[in-house]
Amino acid sequence: MSDGQYGILVVEDDFRIADIHRAFIEQSDGFYVVGMARNGSEAKAIMAEQAASIQLILLDAYLPDVEGLELLWAIRRDYVHVDIVMVTAAREVETISEALRGGVFDYLIKPIEAARMAQMLARFRREREALANRAEMNQDELDSVLARLKPGETSRAKPQTLPKGIDRLTLRRVIDALAEAPDSLTAMQMARTMGASRSTARRYLEFLVAEQAVSAELGYGDVGRPERRYRLLEAAHEWLDAL
Repeated sequence: MSDGQYGILVVEDDFRIADIHRAFIEQSDGFYVVGMARNGSEAKAIMAEQAASIQLILLDAYLPDVEGLELLWAIRRDYVHVDIVMVTAAREVETISEALRGGVFDYLIKPIEAARMAQMLARFRREREALANRAEMNQDELDSVLARLKPGETSRAKPQTLPKGIDRLTLRRVIDALAEAPDSLTAMQMARTMGASRSTARRYLEFLVAEQAVSAELGYGDVGRPERRYRLLEAAHEWLDAL
């Protein structure tokens, strides 16, 4: 991990899809691309050289030299610290079932919506941060990390505890700003509205994405570069009131 960021290896034989993954990751707070592999051999070579820098692998099920599931089990055996997300067009229940038995962090079916990818990355970061430097957890804490409770519910009716660096007043300001905006906003636009730094605005926006109160998508700025844009979802105010 570099400077508090999580390294990702993209394993995808279609260079166009791989480039889309790269662009999205580069726009996602807390993540960077360590390498791009077009087949199983390249993926194994990158892992052999840079495994310590990789925390997450985006893995296609269809590769020219190996079955994605075969590579999944090999990575599971040799690199227990790495999480794997299947990003594939494979919809067969047999494939999905084996991937789940292999302990994948998530399973995304192509074509992938940007909001769904954003949700996965935000959840990955939240779980990794929640587990860092912890010796043990109780059931309530674990349920919160795994997000196994229904939206708006909390274990034993306890109020939800916001993570460090997130407060309710600022959350309401962010939600209100998105509600009043005529279109989706970038983190920089939100920062100007809040009178805060871009990193602070992005931290709040990504937290809301993880809580499914805000959606995120890739758009293009004035210079043609992709940028991450945020849009309020209908349930956002109800979610905030339930805190």
